[in-house]
Amino acid sequence: MTATAITEAIDRTGKTITTFVVYDAERELAGMAEGEVLELITDDFKPIELDVAAWTDSTGHELLASEVVPAGRRFLIKKGSERPTKSSLAVVISDAGLEELLSPLGFALAGALEGMDVSLFVQGPAVRVLTRGYRPKLRGWARPFSRLAAAGMAKTGHIAAQQKLAQLLTLGATIYVCGPSMQHFKVDKDEFAFSGLLVVEYLTFMAVMREADVQLYT
Repeated sequence: MTATAITEAIDRTGKTITTFVVYDAERELAGMAEGEVLELITDDFKPIELDVAAWTDSTGHELLASEVVPAGRRFLIKKGSERPTKSSLAVVISDAGLEELLSPLGFALAGALEGMDVSLFVQGPAVRVLTRGYRPKLRGWARPFSRLAAAGMAKTGHIAAQQKLAQLLTLGATIYVCGPSMQHFKVDKDEFAFSGLLVVEYLTFMAVMREADVQLYT
């Protein structure tokens, strides 16, 4: 059997959050030519195995191999051509808590990594997440342990919320911010940690949601 020629290789063992792993793989593939092969090494973790297969199928890349090796699990991914048709995802984010941000940002990243046009509407207390230096915290009695919890989450690939937002912008997502929420929670545009945010109200994003193939409200 002829060995597959590998163009680039990355090792993401120790990270069990698939969006973290796939973001790095997608960035590596972006610098490769169609038909070239990326070797990706991860933990042998069933969700990663299934998610990488779903991602390659959605984006047009070809999963040549998925096999257990001494280091964990080895994927061989052949870069495909960009699919001409895209679906779209609209996500409303309302909560600014450390744990509460995991799902909406995770779904948004997954959509963007699968080639969807992603739009976020950040409203309510969540507008604070967009400001420089903001660090989401745990709720109630666990609040003093927020920094420890965030560090533990980062080890598995659940990076900070603002890092995820930066990744989304890099992947082409559009972020809308609720103007009335900014007034209520005393957030000024000068405090934004990101450029290119669109300050709107509900009707603007309703139009976005109406045209989206998938809508998520959190």
